[in-house]
Amino acid sequence: MAFDNIFGIAGSALNAQTTRMNATASNLANAGTVAGSEKDAFRAKRAVFKTILDNQLSAQDATNRGGVKVQQLTDDPAPITRMSDPGNPAADKDGYVFLSNVNEMTEMVEMMAAARSYQNNVEVVNTARQLMTRTLDIIKS
Repeated sequence: MAFDNIFGIAGSALNAQTTRMNATASNLANAGTVAGSEKDAFRAKRAVFKTILDNQLSAQDATNRGGVKVQQLTDDPAPITRMSDPGNPAADKDGYVFLSNVNEMTEMVEMMAAARSYQNNVEVVNTARQLMTRTLDIIKS
């Protein structure tokens, strides 16, 4: 496998994990929000990844022999909870507000997994760079 393929695959994974971390950060930022209806309540976002295989390459992706891309961001299907808070300006006519479906513990696990995956791909890039440098040193000798 050529070094540019390694860098392309690892780069696509770095981009995907960055999107995952951004979605998680957005979820954590909106964890405490309330809304006046279930429809308007914030729903946690999840990144859905798709593999890039040789037979799926478009002309613009032809330099990479694989990798991963973010196919879409979807809403977490976890239920929205409602809470009685008649004094809240966002409350509905019955005095209820609707909380986001963000679970802080789940988000922290997502963040840690994304950070570890990101770190692993940085190590792949660093190792490939070191191998390339050593190969050049051998050729010079």
